[in-house]
Amino acid sequence: MKVSVNSYYTWLRTKDIPKATSQTVFYKKHIQQIWESSKQVYGSVRIQKQLEREGIILHRSYVAYLMRELNIKSVHPKKFRVVTTDSNHQLPIAENVLNRDFKSLELGEKWVSDITYILVRGKWHYLTTILDLADRKIIAWTLSEDMTTENTVYKTWLKAIQIRQVTINHIFHSDRGVQYASTKIKGLFLTNLKMTQSMSRKGNCWDNAVAESFFKTIKYECTNRYTFKSIIQAHKIIDEYIKWYNYERLHSSLDYLTPAEMELKIRTNNNIIVA
Repeated sequence: MKVSVNSYYTWLRTKDIPKATSQTVFYKKHIQQIWESSKQVYGSVRIQKQLEREGIILHRSYVAYLMRELNIKSVHPKKFRVVTTDSNHQLPIAENVLNRDFKSLELGEKWVSDITYILVRGKWHYLTTILDLADRKIIAWTLSEDMTTENTVYKTWLKAIQIRQVTINHIFHSDRGVQYASTKIKGLFLTNLKMTQSMSRKGNCWDNAVAESFFKTIKYECTNRYTFKSIIQAHKIIDEYIKWYNYERLHSSLDYLTPAEMELKIRTNNNIIVA
C-alpha cells in the first residue's frame, strides 16, 4: 500500500482519537493557554506535566499530537556561544572543591556563579548570576555595562547574601575568570572561614555545568528572542523572565517542581521557619 512504518503506527495510535469532540476542544484550549503562558517555551513534556498539576491526565504523545494539530511547538535553541571567561591571568586559582557534586539538600550550602554577554543596542553588556544548587533558584543577578569585578561578581554577591543566608560549610563555585580570581572576591572567602571558594578546572565547562545550563536556557528562551534597544528594556525583560523561571517554570532536575516549590519543600523538611 506504499505506507511507511511510521505512518502506519501513527495512524494506529491516533485512529480512535475523536477529531472534534468537546473534550478535545477543551484539551486544545488548555494546551494553547499553557503554551502561551510559558512564553511559547514549553514542549509536550512540560505541558503534560502542567496538565497533570491541574488534574488533567494525558499521555505525552497525545499532547504532542494535539500540539501538532494546533501548529504550536516550543522555541528551539539557537547555536550561540560567546566565551566570556578570561582565565589568561596570573592570579591565584582556587581548588575545585565542588568537583561536580551539584546536589544539595540545604539552602545556602552550594552556590554557582557565571557571567555571560547580552547584546544591548549593538553593545555588549554583562549578566552575572548566582544560583543555589539546592532549589536551582537564581538568588541574585546583575546586568552591567562593564566587566569589572565590582559591577559583576561583587555586586551580585552583595545582593545574594542579603536575600539568603549561607551555611557554615558554604561553597561558592565559578569558572577561573579574572573577576572570580580577583583580590576583592578572594578576600571575601579568606576573611570568612565558614565559606570556601571553588573553581572549575582549566577549559572544563562541565565543572560549572549548572550555571552554564542556565545561561543556555535564558538565551534561547528569552534574550536571543529580543533586540534590546536600551539597558532599561533589557533589565525589565530579564527580570520578568527570572521571576517566571524561579516561581513558575517547571524544572526537570527538580522532578518538575518550580524552584520556589523546591525551596518550600526543603524548608519544610528542615523545619526552617521564615520570619
